[in-house]
Amino acid sequence: MARGRDAVPDNDALIGPVPAPQLSVMTFNVLRARKGSAGWLRRRDSMRALLRREQPTILGAQEVLPHQADVVRDALGASYRFVGRGRDADGGGEGCPVFWDDARLELVDWDQRALSARPDVAGSRSWGTLFPRILTRVQFTDRATGARLLMINTHLDVLSPLARARSAAILADNAGDGAALITGDFNAGPESAPRRRLDAAGFADTWALASTHLTREWGTYASRRRPRSGGTRIDAIHARGFDVVSAGIGARPVRGGRASDHLPVQVVVRMRGAVA
Repeated sequence: MARGRDAVPDNDALIGPVPAPQLSVMTFNVLRARKGSAGWLRRRDSMRALLRREQPTILGAQEVLPHQADVVRDALGASYRFVGRGRDADGGGEGCPVFWDDARLELVDWDQRALSARPDVAGSRSWGTLFPRILTRVQFTDRATGARLLMINTHLDVLSPLARARSAAILADNAGDGAALITGDFNAGPESAPRRRLDAAGFADTWALASTHLTREWGTYASRRRPRSGGTRIDAIHARGFDVVSAGIGARPVRGGRASDHLPVQVVVRMRGAVA
């Protein structure tokens, strides 16, 4: 049951930092914007305040341009790092970077692949997509427990159901066999074909698994409207090898505004068998 925290003050975190061996995970489509544009300048302070307050251990972000990545990293704090390039052939354009607290997680390796029939070709497109789509895959060692975990972050196509279904298969194929998290804007709800494909591969929807829901189930694409209770959760976190302690969706304004047209989704997870 939700705890009714949707209207707490701006300085009260929905989750905030968590102790080991727990991990706080967020997925957030930050809404791409030109540097210096009026829309971005209006949203930037809300974005900074939100991230400073929540400080997730790991953040999978979507629609991120380079200048926005710098704002996100700086807002999270000095111990945070990120990896990820733009989705275009030259590494430019919007990306799906992964941000993490380096004091807690040690980077082992990372790579980026196209969600296409030619995944090793940067900028490639398939199955009716208008733009390239990508996954960012990062391997970590948890400094607190010594455990290995994998994180994949993505943004699936908005127009092509075939592309979303094929992309979900690529996500599952790239996830290996161990404990892993998949964050993303899936442009599809929990009962859709791509989300069911992840479930079938052992990646459960963390909202469904959560022992505690900190908010009601909001639709995560709010656009310029007020969030809608019971709407479609197209932004989500899927997990394998983790227990889900709590989950919430950040629907309330921050400093009187909204950081994006999407709502951040947050979960607290604990790797099965992990001991700090």
